Amino acid sequence: MDAQTTTAPGHDEDFQHHIRRYLYVFYALIFGTVVTVLASYIPFGGHRALNIVVALVIASGKAFLVCGYFMHLISERKMIYGILVFTAFFFVGLMFLTLWSVGDPPPLTTH
Repeated sequence: MDAQTTTAPGHDEDFQHHIRRYLYVFYALIFGTVVTVLASYIPFGGHRALNIVVALVIASGKAFLVCGYFMHLISERKMIYGILVFTAFFFVGLMFLTLWSVGDPPPLTTH
């Protein structure tokens, strides 16, 4: 009996289950991209900021799918989630400091 032709029972079904899940995530990402493009054409009352918020919400959902399934964070432990929360916290803090510094230029600078 050849070692390559024998597989463990249920191995093919488990492999097919993972492939099917990845394909569903891929289709959801394509759908999210189409929705993002279509949402960019909706005026939302003429407020550009609302268009940006809608696009960021859709992009956040797509980022969750990529991180959760392709990077396997859905099944990880609490430590990984803790690191992810701290990373997001410090990222938001650094973005806040950057935006705060734009309104407060150093003395003797020209605009």
